[in-house]
Amino acid sequence: MPGFGYIDRRTALRSGAAAAATVALTTTLATPSSAVPTSGAASIVTGYRELQTGIDRPSAERAAALANLDRVAKSYHDSMTVGGGPLWKDLPLGPGSEFTTSMYARLRAITVNWGTPGGALAGDPAVLARIKAALDLLYTSDQYSEKTAEIGNWYTYEIGIPLYLLHILATVADELTQDEIAKYLKPVLKFSGNPNLRTNNPSVVETGANRADKSTISIVSGAMLGDTERIRRGVGAFTDVEGGGAASVIAKLHRAAGDGFHTDGSFIQHDSVPYPGHYGIVLLTAVAAAIHVTKGTEFELAADVKDAAYGLVSDTFAPFVYAGALMESVRGRFLSRQGESAHDIGHQLTGAVVLLARSASGKRKEELGGLAAKWITEDTFAPYLKIPDPERFAPGPDLVGVPGIEFAQELLATKVRPTPTVATHRVFGQQDRMVHITEGWSASLGVASSRIARYESVNAMNLHGWYTGDGSLYLFLPKAKGHFTDAYWPTVDPLLLPGTTTKTGPTPVLEQVPLTGKAHCGGVRWDARHGAHALDFVSQDGTLSAKKSWFFTPSGVVCLGAGITDTSGERIRTTIENRNLGENGTGVLLADGRLVGGSESLRRKRWLHLEKVGGYILLDAAEVTALREDRTGTWRDVDKGANTKGTTVPYTRRYQKLVIEHGAKPTDASYAYAVLPTASVLETIASAWAWRVRSNTATVQAVRLWDATLLANFFAAGSVDEVSVSGPASVALGRGSDGWRLAVSDPTQRQEVVRVTVRRKTVEVPVKDTFGATQVISLGR
Repeated sequence: MPGFGYIDRRTALRSGAAAAATVALTTTLATPSSAVPTSGAASIVTGYRELQTGIDRPSAERAAALANLDRVAKSYHDSMTVGGGPLWKDLPLGPGSEFTTSMYARLRAITVNWGTPGGALAGDPAVLARIKAALDLLYTSDQYSEKTAEIGNWYTYEIGIPLYLLHILATVADELTQDEIAKYLKPVLKFSGNPNLRTNNPSVVETGANRADKSTISIVSGAMLGDTERIRRGVGAFTDVEGGGAASVIAKLHRAAGDGFHTDGSFIQHDSVPYPGHYGIVLLTAVAAAIHVTKGTEFELAADVKDAAYGLVSDTFAPFVYAGALMESVRGRFLSRQGESAHDIGHQLTGAVVLLARSASGKRKEELGGLAAKWITEDTFAPYLKIPDPERFAPGPDLVGVPGIEFAQELLATKVRPTPTVATHRVFGQQDRMVHITEGWSASLGVASSRIARYESVNAMNLHGWYTGDGSLYLFLPKAKGHFTDAYWPTVDPLLLPGTTTKTGPTPVLEQVPLTGKAHCGGVRWDARHGAHALDFVSQDGTLSAKKSWFFTPSGVVCLGAGITDTSGERIRTTIENRNLGENGTGVLLADGRLVGGSESLRRKRWLHLEKVGGYILLDAAEVTALREDRTGTWRDVDKGANTKGTTVPYTRRYQKLVIEHGAKPTDASYAYAVLPTASVLETIASAWAWRVRSNTATVQAVRLWDATLLANFFAAGSVDEVSVSGPASVALGRGSDGWRLAVSDPTQRQEVVRVTVRRKTVEVPVKDTFGATQVISLGR
């Protein structure tokens, strides 16, 4: 998880639950270190060792995980040479960050196995001697010492290696002298001396996950050194005591974009990238670890800080988890990382939540335990308690999931009730994301604006991410829980992601975090089962534009596009579906009841159905190309990062594409279709005439639901049926038991008031500083 180097200091204090904690911690920080007993420091080291080697709670699952760790650790141990040259032949010594992290990662695997009861190398004095020799070699060769210079990615020196090193030192701390520990921690003090600041650029104040990691590094290294002031500084860094709370990792921002948690549940890293699916989990893991190791000591995190951390789980993370996996829309560039699939990072989240549940009590413990139990129970594609590849969990709270398995089984033994799935439609306007959850399937959108990046591509990662933020509709289905984990990103056609309107020809130049020139991106929530979302789309090169809408219901998603115009001369296409059917996958595709095979042009069809996936309703006279093809790619194609790069092993997966053809140089072209996840053939046929599109223009796109509720996206002032608006807005109008109700949001996040006229009655809806949140107005009977 390499970091990014241009994050600026926040200019305003955050509001939220951590404010009182900041005051309390300011007082604590001033306590003389001589007044603090050393037992608390020793307890921190013991607690941190538990996160590496576990609590020796026997089970068949633990034994299986340990056997896999044995395999990996023995392989690294047997191939390691400690005679003065490189430890491993494929990892040459020398300056630079390309191989150093891997050296410490391998040594960590050996060391953790040595320290884990029952491990193949457990307690072996000869292995311990080789671990010590390897540590000394890495230090004396200046691979990582106080004499080492930062070359390459700052993260490697200031966070990545220190975490691995602390895992190693915590495991063998009782076998090292205090002088040896102090020696090996000298580079940590150099590169991570102040958890509040970036060492290679002290003008940068650390934020989000990077700050949380550095806080933990400060606490644990301080405990190993017996430096109580360093421990307290690390504890204080979580809520940014020294900065007055401006960069607290717990408090929430009330604004669009910007690093950290936000008042609507959003989480952003690198200023413009939605990251609940990686950096947010890294941060939560660090907080969970800090709570665990300081529990019962004089350094324990304040009660309100812990409670704020507990509350983040259901607010920010849980909405984006499906069957134990994180949704692609909030995974940023890490969706391209072979060792961090959606299920892998889902396991990291589950492990952090289990760890938090161990320290919580009452309703918080029940809430956290219920979510963890839900994810463990539902993840049948990559079971949490079965860990075939231990290295995929680095660098989480543990290496191989042995402690994670033990803690989880300890929790499950209490007969905690898994949290039930509840229908939910949520708009996270401060990160331009939404999620639609039903009892059977879920969906989320990858969209972008002048606030939120189309994609992130740094450190040679996410090399095919061009269109992931151009309106990608991610569907999560019960019969395809591994859809995005199963070599999807190396093999999918990245030019035809479902929901996107793209062109043939050369792809755009990859940028780090490209924004768009359009502010209109957002939607309205009608109730737990219905909502509308809109995107004023423009391609990265500016030649292609379109107005795009998605209307979410319990049975499916209506997708409308209008004003599709391009000047490049390339062929323009909108992708309905591009489904990973798996290796040699099957699944009957029907079009109006006729079997479709291979590649076909389908004209004037009313409905399509793909076996085990669902149905598709064509709401206009579109020309659709159906293509089933096998595609081959490698993880190295999409990630060449020095410390994350994928393998060159080829994977082949079969895909079913459904693509609407708009031709070359279209002007004001359009599309209209509905996606019905999990629908049967009969359900699809029955729905073919159920959708009522009321408008599909570049000004307004709208649909009527079965109960006459109107969902509409206005891109400018306009009217549809009985509703008129003064400017851009997402609107829902319907009638309930208490009369007519109006829901309004400002997807541009730039207006102060939206005026809505309904049946000759005009209401002014204040939207200033609501950041796209839905405002509900009662219109009476």
